[in-house]
Amino acid sequence: MSKATNRETKEQHWSTLEERGSILGMRILFAFYRLVGRRILWLALFPVVLYLYLVNKVARHASLQFLAEALLDDSGQHKRVGFWQGLKLHCSFADSVFDKLDAWLGKISKNDIDYLDRNGIKELVEQKQGGIFIGSHLGNLEVCRALSTMKDNVVINVLVFTENAVKFNKLLEKVNNKATVNLIQVGDIGPGLAVALKEKVEQGEAIVIVGDRTSISIGGRVIYAPFLGKKAPFAQGPFILAALLECPIYWIFCFKSKGRFNLIFEHVTDRLALPRRQRAQVLQEIVEKYAQRLSHYAVKYPYQWFNFYDFWQTDEEVSRIESNGEKK
Repeated sequence: MSKATNRETKEQHWSTLEERGSILGMRILFAFYRLVGRRILWLALFPVVLYLYLVNKVARHASLQFLAEALLDDSGQHKRVGFWQGLKLHCSFADSVFDKLDAWLGKISKNDIDYLDRNGIKELVEQKQGGIFIGSHLGNLEVCRALSTMKDNVVINVLVFTENAVKFNKLLEKVNNKATVNLIQVGDIGPGLAVALKEKVEQGEAIVIVGDRTSISIGGRVIYAPFLGKKAPFAQGPFILAALLECPIYWIFCFKSKGRFNLIFEHVTDRLALPRRQRAQVLQEIVEKYAQRLSHYAVKYPYQWFNFYDFWQTDEEVSRIESNGEKK
C-alpha cells in the first residue's frame, strides 16, 4: 500500500464513512426488491457494487488489508490477496443486505437458524433476567433482531451510533412491526444512559451493543488488544456499560453458512465487577477476550467482515487528524 493511500485511509473515521448511505437509495432498493425479487435485483445491483468497489479507495484498501490478515490456508499460512478477494467481500456485504430484507419480510424463519447455547438463553428468559449481548460487524446480527430470536415476548434494545442506522431500521420495521426491537441512538455512553438501560435489564429486557467500533464523539477512550496478530483499538464504553448493568454478559454472533444462519451465544460472565484498583486490568482482560473471539470467527468467516475502514488505525491518530482538519 502506498504512503498516499495509507494516509488517505487513515484520514477517515468509520462513522464518517457509514453516514454517507442514502435513505432514499435504501427506499428505492427496498421497493425494487419487493417488486422483482432477490435474483433479478442482484444481477442489476452487481455493476453498482463493482463500481463502488473500484472508486472507493478507502473501503477497497481496508478490505484487502483485513483479508491479508484473515485469509489462511490449511497450514495456517496467509493466502495471497488481490482484486477478486476484495470484490468477493463487497459482494458478500451486498448479499447480507438482502438477508436483512428477507428476515424483515418473513422469508427467513426461526427454522433457518441453528443455535449454539440456546439452552442458556432459554434459562435467562425463563428467569426474566435481562442481559447484555455484545456483538460486532462480523456476520449479520440484523437477522436476529428482525426475528427477535430469544423469545417473542422479550424486548430487545439495540444501541446504534449513527442516524442512518436508525432510519434504515425504521424503514425495515414498517414491514414487520411485530419484532420487539427498540433502537436507541447514542453518541456516547454516559451515566444517564446507563441508568436507563439498567432499569430495562431489571425488567428482563435485553441490551445489544457492538464492541468493534470506537467512539464517534470522544477519541482516546480505547483499549488496545491483539486482533489477528496486530493491536487494534476497541472502545471502552460497551464493556464499562456491561459492568454498570450488573447482569449476565454474552458474546453474540450470527453467521451465514450453506444457506443457513448460525446464531452463537457465548456466556462470558454472570457479572463484571470493576474494582477501582484493578479497573484497568479487568477492562484489558475482557477486551482481550472479546478481541480473541472476534479474531477466531474472523478467520473462520473472513468474507462476513463488514468494517470497511482501517480497523488497526489508532483512535488517537484519527482524533488528531480530525482536530487539525477543523482548525484548518
